[in-house]
Amino acid sequence: MSKIFSIALSLLLLFQSLHLDMVNVAQLDDFLTHANFHKQKYGDNLFDFVSKHYGSLKEQHYIEHQEEHKDHEDLPFNHQSCIHSTTAFVLNEDSLMLAKTPHAIDTISGFFYEESYEQIMFTDIFQPPKQV
Repeated sequence: MSKIFSIALSLLLLFQSLHLDMVNVAQLDDFLTHANFHKQKYGDNLFDFVSKHYGSLKEQHYIEHQEEHKDHEDLPFNHQSCIHSTTAFVLNEDSLMLAKTPHAIDTISGFFYEESYEQIMFTDIFQPPKQV
């Protein structure tokens, strides 16, 4: 079971690093149809087709064949996505002090309320360990 999970996780990371998504998978049919069109009309093999649509001949092919531009928009891996994210961590040096409540005094039972809040930085949980 752990091997299956490892393989599935590895494939997921591979697909995400290659920016593959379900839209590209759905457009593979358009890719094959357009490749077949190029084979019949221009005699291109698969390497020439990939070079004309994704490689060094892309600009030249785009200029020479404007009538196929609508078909080129449907090809997979042509859509660029850019994601920018900014992470900011702000450390505030203000001491965290909780609000004090007024003393509640019960005169019947002799119970009185004492302050139960204190600054967090003075508690033992946030102090480094001590050697005995």
